[in-house]
Amino acid sequence: MAVFYQLIRKIGQNVSMRISFFWKIAALIMLTVWLGMVYLESRPAPNWHKGELYVALPPSGMGVDADFEQELAEQFAEYMHLQLKTVTLDYEQVPHALLTHKIHLAATGMRNNQSDKFRFSPSFQILREEAVCQGKPPRRLGDLPKRSFAVVAESAHEYALRDIAEHLPDLHWESRHGQTVSDLLQEVAEGKIDCTVANEEQIALGRNFFHSLGNEFDLRSPSYLTWAMPADVDPELYSAVRDFFEGIKRNGTLVRLIDHHYGHNERLEVPDAVAFVSKVRTDLPHYKRWFEEAAELTGIDWQLLAALAYQESHWDPHATSYTNVRGMMMLTEDTADRMEVEDRLDAHDSIIAGAKYLQLLKDALPDRIDDKERTWMALAAYNQGMGHLEDARVLAMKSGLNPDIWSDVRKVMPLLNKPEFYQQAKHGQARGGEAVILVETVRLYEDMLNRLDTGEMPHVPPAPYFGLLPKISLLQ
Repeated sequence: MAVFYQLIRKIGQNVSMRISFFWKIAALIMLTVWLGMVYLESRPAPNWHKGELYVALPPSGMGVDADFEQELAEQFAEYMHLQLKTVTLDYEQVPHALLTHKIHLAATGMRNNQSDKFRFSPSFQILREEAVCQGKPPRRLGDLPKRSFAVVAESAHEYALRDIAEHLPDLHWESRHGQTVSDLLQEVAEGKIDCTVANEEQIALGRNFFHSLGNEFDLRSPSYLTWAMPADVDPELYSAVRDFFEGIKRNGTLVRLIDHHYGHNERLEVPDAVAFVSKVRTDLPHYKRWFEEAAELTGIDWQLLAALAYQESHWDPHATSYTNVRGMMMLTEDTADRMEVEDRLDAHDSIIAGAKYLQLLKDALPDRIDDKERTWMALAAYNQGMGHLEDARVLAMKSGLNPDIWSDVRKVMPLLNKPEFYQQAKHGQARGGEAVILVETVRLYEDMLNRLDTGEMPHVPPAPYFGLLPKISLLQ
């Protein structure tokens, strides 16, 4: 028996030694992997002369701000003939990434006076920073310390508060990590926090989703938004950034980009926004598959087609106007005949025909025009006819504007309702202002649908209107 126990003890010792050995090997492997990760994380971005440009962008949850910075960065990379490598970072991660040269530049909407540790591009947007609170807004800057603020950590909005706090030492706030401006606007709307700070564009868009937001208060500390680079940035890259921004300001590209992403950020009236969100939940699921079918046939995004249909008929397949324009896409008799539609009140046929007609109008415009610009002009022609759109483009050219850019054409299109202008136009008088309203409203509805469909739109607040809406999953 003693021999048996000695044998067991020896086996146990051998097993223990083996287990200990395996644990040591495992630990060594884990340490090697960890050191490799640390090494990779600590490596600076390669020299941009090698053909790759590393740029920090805001998180996708920033919505239109992230989309705008992405397109701006893509244009700069193309200008430099470099391959763009994007890194998504929260605001608070950007300074470290710049200082350790993990990125060549940050396109994250920083203020041009945010830190003396960086160099900044020329400013490309000047935006008011505004406080939004529950109930009545502050009436003057001196009222701010009486309110409770939460802002996104290290954002331009927090730096606006820091700027004000130099004169109001009693002003305090909570820095929120890992959240977006939209998150905080929602919390204000739902009564979870007292106040937050956002820029004028973010608030204009947010009001279409959060209808109980109070009035804003201008903090009088505007953000001059820029790109940031390390203080020791390569002078050649810094000079190229400056030249790029000067060029896109001079040739109108910057204005077009801002209009593309922010030009439709007008606030809907509360009843209109409530009705739209409600119908997205109750009506759109019945027709979504037909909008998607129309998108496959034409190449036009289904969200835009659905937005156009909502603007035209509020997704009512039996809608009829006093001019006998009828159906989901509000087709005239002539258009219906041209598109071979027998029953304009058939929702499927109307959607397919309306999409094909919009594509015909888009194809009729010169190929040199950017695709998005052609889409918006085609929408104007859908409303007023191609002839009147061409009159507006001619008028734009005579006025020294660009006839191939919607933001220029929309400036003159309402003039076609004035005798001194339509009497000189080939196709006569037109309700050009209606076309402009349709295009901008469709753009807004399309943007809202994109946010709803991708899940970027925050949950609808429950009060005061939304408690009556059915709580169903959207657009699955």
